Amino acid sequence: MVKDQQFKYSTGVILYPLVMLFTVWLVFWYQVRIDHSIKSFGIRPQKVEGLMGILTSPFLHGDINHLYNNSIPLFVLSLALFYFYKRIAWKVIVYGILLSGLLTWTIAKSGNHIGASGLIYVLVSFIFFKGIFAKHYRLIALSLMVVFLYGSLIWYVFPIKVGMSWQGHLGGLISGFIFALIFRKQIAKRERYKWEDPDYDEESDPFMKHFDDNGNFIELEPEVDQDSNLESNEGVEIRYDYKENKD
Repeated sequence: MVKDQQFKYSTGVILYPLVMLFTVWLVFWYQVRIDHSIKSFGIRPQKVEGLMGILTSPFLHGDINHLYNNSIPLFVLSLALFYFYKRIAWKVIVYGILLSGLLTWTIAKSGNHIGASGLIYVLVSFIFFKGIFAKHYRLIALSLMVVFLYGSLIWYVFPIKVGMSWQGHLGGLISGFIFALIFRKQIAKRERYKWEDPDYDEESDPFMKHFDDNGNFIELEPEVDQDSNLESNEGVEIRYDYKENKD
């Protein structure tokens, strides 16, 4: 079977999401305990100095509720990303932060846009559309699970709540869809069994020899190597130990 393309667990699957989550919480601790002013380093739309916020905004949050609401989906979605798409996981995260931030900077008109929700929308969009494009049963199941858990997030790409960065959500949704298109050919291949190989020879398969032409199972007698079937006493070296009588 071809197994190198299959989904495999590694320490990075859980380690990287934990490191990301720890970093976000550490920055929030620094923001609350040491320097509250870093919250101003978000995305400031259509201002040159606001471009720096594309890199810093995912790590900044307004309050503990904002941080808590983003922490669980960020961990769960990044966990799924590193397990099912580990080869491109960091590309999706890094490029997703950059592209969604740039779209936010372009679409929005004012304000200071902070929070990891833009990245969360990147992950939701990417995982959903990637599973649909891949047509792999496990990835489709993952897409449906994402819809079940976070499908309601789609409403927040519209300006329905004052003070919420719907532009960041929309930028993340668009970015995830774009990356799903870009990486649509990089899919996990299903396991291929021996009889599915083009050069498979049924007659040489030891397992298939146990079935007759009608598909009935038959018990084969073990083959005996005639050259090794020797007499019990043939080829046996008989050794006698003795002591020389010196008397």
